[in-house]
Amino acid sequence: MAQALILDSEALNALAWASHRSVLAERARAILTVAYEERALVRVPAPVLAEVCRGRPEDAAIERVLNGKGIGVIELTEAMARRAGALLERAGLGSAQAVDAFVVATAMAFASAVIATHDPEDLARLASGARQIRVFPI
Repeated sequence: MAQALILDSEALNALAWASHRSVLAERARAILTVAYEERALVRVPAPVLAEVCRGRPEDAAIERVLNGKGIGVIELTEAMARRAGALLERAGLGSAQAVDAFVVATAMAFASAVIATHDPEDLARLASGARQIRVFPI
């Protein structure tokens, strides 16, 4: 297992819409640069796409990020879905935070992972106890 940078929906949106989210985009680009320098894998859990893609022409900005930066999309598996459900239960959170739980479940598949997010509280709560995961606020 390799080191990974996991992008949540806010991090992905910040990269896609940099002109509208300049401060977030700057932070997201900085952590992305570090990930590339350290040869970390950069991944987006597939459920994140449900939060950022709407089947409209504006989705092209997300596609440019995914296609132009070496960022891979991680498919949701049954094991990850079950892990995400267990994380929600342990954290006392409901299905409104399901995508956040999928992000953490994805990060848990790596020996070492950093989650880039604009929602560090919920993600840190879900990742508590997972020593290999660091939550990095953008």
